[in-house]
Amino acid sequence: MPNQNQIANPQSGQLPQVKGPQMNDRDYLNDCLATCKYLADGLNIAAWEASHQQLHQDFLQILNETHQSARETYELMFRKGWYKLEAAEQQKLQQAYQQFSGYATQFPYH
Repeated sequence: MPNQNQIANPQSGQLPQVKGPQMNDRDYLNDCLATCKYLADGLNIAAWEASHQQLHQDFLQILNETHQSARETYELMFRKGWYKLEAAEQQKLQQAYQQFSGYATQFPYH
């Protein structure tokens, strides 16, 4: 029975029913997405710590391209039903909204 709180597309049917040791398309895309996330973390640090303005700009450009690749990979995985999300409950959304909107009063500007 599918989880009613889950946001997902049906799987495309391209994957074998029994997973063997070899990598399939889903495995490759999963690895690609994980690599993009890992690279983005490192590039963020590199951009923050770049001592030269042009180097900083180069890191930002590469970071932007890495984010774009991650987004495209995520969208492909979601379309194929290989990436699932959990829908947030309305009560939890409202609690988070109230919590963070309360922080706004602490900002030095409005």
